[in-house]
Amino acid sequence: MANIEFEDEKTLVKACIKGNEKAQYAFYKKFYGKMMAVCKRYARDDDEAKDIFHEAMMKVFNNLPKYQFNGSLEGWVRRIMVNTSIDWYRKNKNTFGFTDDEQQLEDTNIAIDDMVNSDFNVQDIMKAIQQLTPAYKAVFNLYVIEGYSHKEIAEMLNVNIGTSKSNLAKAKQKLQKLLANQYKEYSK
Repeated sequence: MANIEFEDEKTLVKACIKGNEKAQYAFYKKFYGKMMAVCKRYARDDDEAKDIFHEAMMKVFNNLPKYQFNGSLEGWVRRIMVNTSIDWYRKNKNTFGFTDDEQQLEDTNIAIDDMVNSDFNVQDIMKAIQQLTPAYKAVFNLYVIEGYSHKEIAEMLNVNIGTSKSNLAKAKQKLQKLLANQYKEYSK
């Protein structure tokens, strides 16, 4: 249900900045699906994902006047969603179970490409990722999906580089087990 008056992003953004409620609703609706998926990757459950999403959307609307139309609007909104998710972890770090293990485990042989090219579909893989602990999920998403380095992840999450590496290796090992169990169930 697209409004003619908001047919392009620039018109939509300008109307949102002016406080047009229809524009704000159209903006919210435009980004809800994709950005909620981003928040779900970092959240423990749907309720937490909604909390993160709504907090991030408030930041988006508050900072919309600063958006300069350089690069994609979706990319700009996505960056705010990811940063809000990271901020959420920082505020709740003690409840998310980061292991402060200095042991630098070597990466396991699992790769996201191997999982995608296997018998599993995207839903199977996403379901398995959702079963990771919040700490493992955060590092896995930031490293594998968002493309951050361990140094960047350590700075963002206020953990040691070794902790980031360890949590990634453990996340990959857990994913291997989860996907192997799913494969056994499908094979029956």
